[in-house]
Amino acid sequence: MTEIDIEEENKAIAREYKELLRISYQTLSTEDKKLIRKAFDVAVDAHKDQRRKSGEAYIFHPIGVAKIVASEIGLGASSIAAALMHDVVEDTDVTVEEIEKMFNPKIAHLVEGLTKIAQVKKDMNISMQAENFRKMLLTLNDDVRVILIKIADRLHNMQTMDSMPDYKQVKIASETLYIYAPLAHRLGLYNIKTKLEDLGLKYTEPEVFNDIVSKIKETKEEQDEYIKLVSDVLKKSLDEEGVQYTIKGRPKSIYSIRRKMAAQNVTFDEVYDKFALRIIYKSNLHDEKFIAWKIYSVVTDHYRPSPSRLRDWISSPKSTGYEALHITVMGPKGRWVEIQVRSERMDEIAEKGYAAHYKYKNGATEESGLDTWLNLLKEALESSETNAVDFVEDFKMNLYAKEIFVFTPKGEIKSLPKGATSLDFAFSIHSEIGIKTRGTKVNGKLVPLNYELKSGDQIEIITSVNQKPSINWLDYVTTSRAKNKIRNVLNENTKKTAEEGREILTRKLKHLKITLNEGVINELVNFFKLKTSLDLFYRVGIGSIDNQQLKDFAAQKSNAFINFFKTKMKRTPSNNPDDINRQELSNNYDMLVFGAENDKLDYKLSNCCNPIPGDDVFGFITINEGIKVHKRDCPNAIAMQSNYAYRIMQAKWIDSSQQEFKATLKITGMDTLGLTNELTKVISNNMHVNIQSISLSGEAGLFKGQVAVIVQNNSILKKLIDNIKKIDGVDKVTRVYTN
Repeated sequence: MTEIDIEEENKAIAREYKELLRISYQTLSTEDKKLIRKAFDVAVDAHKDQRRKSGEAYIFHPIGVAKIVASEIGLGASSIAAALMHDVVEDTDVTVEEIEKMFNPKIAHLVEGLTKIAQVKKDMNISMQAENFRKMLLTLNDDVRVILIKIADRLHNMQTMDSMPDYKQVKIASETLYIYAPLAHRLGLYNIKTKLEDLGLKYTEPEVFNDIVSKIKETKEEQDEYIKLVSDVLKKSLDEEGVQYTIKGRPKSIYSIRRKMAAQNVTFDEVYDKFALRIIYKSNLHDEKFIAWKIYSVVTDHYRPSPSRLRDWISSPKSTGYEALHITVMGPKGRWVEIQVRSERMDEIAEKGYAAHYKYKNGATEESGLDTWLNLLKEALESSETNAVDFVEDFKMNLYAKEIFVFTPKGEIKSLPKGATSLDFAFSIHSEIGIKTRGTKVNGKLVPLNYELKSGDQIEIITSVNQKPSINWLDYVTTSRAKNKIRNVLNENTKKTAEEGREILTRKLKHLKITLNEGVINELVNFFKLKTSLDLFYRVGIGSIDNQQLKDFAAQKSNAFINFFKTKMKRTPSNNPDDINRQELSNNYDMLVFGAENDKLDYKLSNCCNPIPGDDVFGFITINEGIKVHKRDCPNAIAMQSNYAYRIMQAKWIDSSQQEFKATLKITGMDTLGLTNELTKVISNNMHVNIQSISLSGEAGLFKGQVAVIVQNNSILKKLIDNIKKIDGVDKVTRVYTN
């Protein structure tokens, strides 16, 4: 570069720096400005020899990030300083310790948090990416500002990505849509979320993006005219009411238009609410609600509202802190228009999220406002039972979930994600209550545990000391908190059953003159084609491995010596350690299921990695061939997962002997005293049997009954039938097969 260019560049850097101080949302003291200046000097010096792909001086990137942190997220001096230095430790010789000496532990801590996240390698497969995302979220426990600065960093990268190669653009954009946009949404940074989503679309689906942009431009005049038409009518009445306000038109984001077009399968012209009106009014805190409803009444005097689409987030704000009144009305030319009503304070909170919260919390410190939000996140993070991919899926689901508001019997309000069930509610109160839930009442009526709650419902939980969660409960809940708790309890129950199974097995093998030791356990695991000794003991515990099968094992064991010689004679070396007998595995893992709901869908096994039953796999939705199943470590997996994260489905082989089945038994006999009592006692004493329904009738000394039970396998059912037959007075027990 020539001298003049360098001089021009230095002037530009100085201009950017002044701009940074000028646009800061929080009022900066002299001390703050000194701190920011020092951080700026450190960054300029550290990055002096670096240039970005586009050829400009690297320092423009940290300043760009700091500007977003200062004005759009509205954080204070420490965060601005950390943003300026966020790449210093990673890219140059400066260490965290030196930063701590020059500044203070807090800033060093922030920079270190940002460096840790940056050290995540970019080209990892999804589970590594997910694992790192989870680690990144765990740093939240230390300081949420790390994530806020990281979001600003991502936004600036997305805004300046033009000179990158295509494949990198697509990868970074997918990751943005997958992780950063939901996160910005959850933090109440709606403006940044919209920008991230629109930019994400620009690089993942450029044709669609450009098409929508050009159509928005074409219809701009017509829209402006329409907004003017509506606002002129409202202005007149609002002025008469003496409300101080401004009205803005707000176009719908490109990404949300695209989402609507895809979800409802409509064209651009058929998306009606492409814009909204926003009325922002002046008010003191005391009158805020009153004025909002006054404006509502003015709006609905002129235009007919859609009662089902009124959203009142003023009386009960969203858990992100968002407050507003959204009214959808039938405007001129028969079009629905959304009108958003917010006070200036609410508007600031909607734009800035938490930073504005602190400002209005009577000058409270930045830290105090984050507590509630952090607690919600900690719950999701502390459950380390699930694997990382499920975790990210769960987390995403809970991030994007719309909220509903429900009441406890005492009238306290609780917010849950949309789609939550009455059992989710039980776990949201306390996990101990969740585990002991026997039944749930909604608005005074008994409902099933998987009843989907609606806003305004009042829920009462009926608990019982003897209640235990069953595997079906995982299908009854949607929140990650409930799922993790249930999984933990089920794991404990499995262990308990396995312990009992081990004792039973030791006893049964003794009869067959076999001592249970490490070697025998391994032989049994292989004989029954299982994966672990826990599986073995669990199956003995629930009775799905019976005496006959153990006799077969003993017989095979005594022939093992002869077999050993046979195989020695015939053995051919196998080059492939994975060359497992497919039939063996298929017997054990015979069903492939997809998604969180374990759906059974049509699929093809892909040729590139030939998965076999029992492998770790995932489903990939192809354009022409439906779902293709690949191994987790398939050579093509990385590319698919970074570039097409949205097409990937969780998939797993399940062992159908672990599934539960419904069986209906018909019982006849003599109607003796206490027979019903005896019958229910026998069924409930049988391990691993749940009664689903029971109907009994006695007529002229004859007894008839029908019982529907849920069992895990046939051998448990046989045992149950034998036990019922032993009851005094029972004549016949038959299984009924219904179509």
